[in-house]
Amino acid sequence: MTELNRRTYLKSAGIATAGSIGLAGCTGANAATGTLATQVTDQPGDIADFESCIVTIQGIWVKPSGDDADDDGTDSTDNETTEQQDGNETVEEQDEGDVDESDGREYHEFDDPQEADLVKLQNGNTQLVDERELDAQEYEFLQLDVTGVEGVLEDGGEADVGTPGDAPLQFKHRFEIREDQTTTFVGDFTPVRRGQTEQYLLQPVANGTQVEYEDTSQNSG
Repeated sequence: MTELNRRTYLKSAGIATAGSIGLAGCTGANAATGTLATQVTDQPGDIADFESCIVTIQGIWVKPSGDDADDDGTDSTDNETTEQQDGNETVEEQDEGDVDESDGREYHEFDDPQEADLVKLQNGNTQLVDERELDAQEYEFLQLDVTGVEGVLEDGGEADVGTPGDAPLQFKHRFEIREDQTTTFVGDFTPVRRGQTEQYLLQPVANGTQVEYEDTSQNSG
């Protein structure tokens, strides 16, 4: 059984507090809003090594898009579903330097930490971890605030599982929040073994991440 160390917890708590305070005054009373539903899933990777791999998620970061529309993120389109399709599942080898931790992000802390067992989220299974209203606009990416991972291997042993540099898990996938619509963001990630050790890093799966849009007004009648 593993979890992030105390210093990491304190660091996460400090960032969360600052993000929440900064967010409180940035949404106008008459701003158009839509709903963001955040789900998680797991593609193969090295998940077959595990009997269970329970990830605790405390919140999310999102970054409103600036004038630069040609970032290295995946652009949203007007299609109802946007995803990267490269044939085989592509794990992005993310390290701490790849994660945007700038002040331009907005942090949204969950009312209660959410736990997801990645072993149960294979073969297209997903789990909803959060649903909330955000300002209607385009966003550059979504990050998961992973505050702990408990990994048990198939042989009953414990696995050391974390994120690179204990940084947020970042999905470089552009998406929109559309007025009176629900945007479902499915973040796909998996544990990847480091050499012949029992240490694993959670890594995003590029072509498994999906964004779907649903017009909620059609469901109200």
